[in-house]
Amino acid sequence: MRGSSRSQLLSPEEVSRAQTTIQSLLGGLGKAILGQEELLERVVTCLLARGHLLLEGLPGLGKTELVKSLSALLSLQFRRIQFTPDLLPSDILGSPILEDQGGTRKLVFHQGPVFANLLLADEINRATPKTQAALLEAMQERRVTVMGETHSLPLPFFVLATQNPIELEGTYPLPEAQIDRFTFKINVNSVTSDTLEEIIKTRQHGIVPTLNEIMTGDDMSRLFGLVDRVHLPEAVGNYIARLVTATHPDRDESSDEVRKYVRYGASPRAAIALAGTSRAAALLAGKPNAGFDEVRRVAPHVLGHRLILDYSARMEGWTTARMVDTLLDNVPEVGRSIPADIQA
Repeated sequence: MRGSSRSQLLSPEEVSRAQTTIQSLLGGLGKAILGQEELLERVVTCLLARGHLLLEGLPGLGKTELVKSLSALLSLQFRRIQFTPDLLPSDILGSPILEDQGGTRKLVFHQGPVFANLLLADEINRATPKTQAALLEAMQERRVTVMGETHSLPLPFFVLATQNPIELEGTYPLPEAQIDRFTFKINVNSVTSDTLEEIIKTRQHGIVPTLNEIMTGDDMSRLFGLVDRVHLPEAVGNYIARLVTATHPDRDESSDEVRKYVRYGASPRAAIALAGTSRAAALLAGKPNAGFDEVRRVAPHVLGHRLILDYSARMEGWTTARMVDTLLDNVPEVGRSIPADIQA
């Protein structure tokens, strides 16, 4: 069994080819989105892990343009939904419409914009919770159910959502069940003055350069397969499990800060997301194995939006980002027992 497992490890040539393809994608995104190299790497990491992505930031920071650029570089069917307070679930999923067919009238299901490979849910927190919840089944099971009939979505299927900070007027916080289905949540920050100067020089009327397709569906499928083959050592898997367990205030492993300030910790879905995105981050870095560094790199974007702090935490200036940093400081990388695959 051990020999069979090793035969599936990535070869240096496979890692090199994958990294070249990924860097081409990052280079294409960098032509459209200036001065946000770290953000682009996080977005591509989430994509390689086949995860859904939530981008948060003030209007005008390029969140929507980033998603549109990604769709232009990939050969994926792209749809955009502008979320508004009057948007209905049927506007997303589709609905049955009565039609005449051969002299008889019957209900025919008309697909909504969710039937795409890449769905941009723009300003998702401007819609009501009922409409937001319409995406739950689609994000988790890659299918939707309308009037008792189940319809499969095209694969691959990604939801890339943007939202404005909840302090702005006219926004509705996403339900916990839905926000847990986003693999990453990334905060989009303002660019530097040097980047702004470059934008002024190179962007006429805000128009971004035309981007050509650089990756086919087959290329993406191959990359997904390579990510799945990135080795996750038992020690790293153990670290992920202990890290997620430590987010729960009722566990013995929890720190004093977690017990005092965290109301609800991360779900098992967070552990799965940490493993998948750590593998993707390793491939992006040109490594055939995921290590502790990759887990620490992706943890803030996987765990931050899944932790629910109580009122006293906010009163005392605690944020989820600070709590994740505290967890990473408190949870040791190697537990008390040494896993078999790293013993001498």
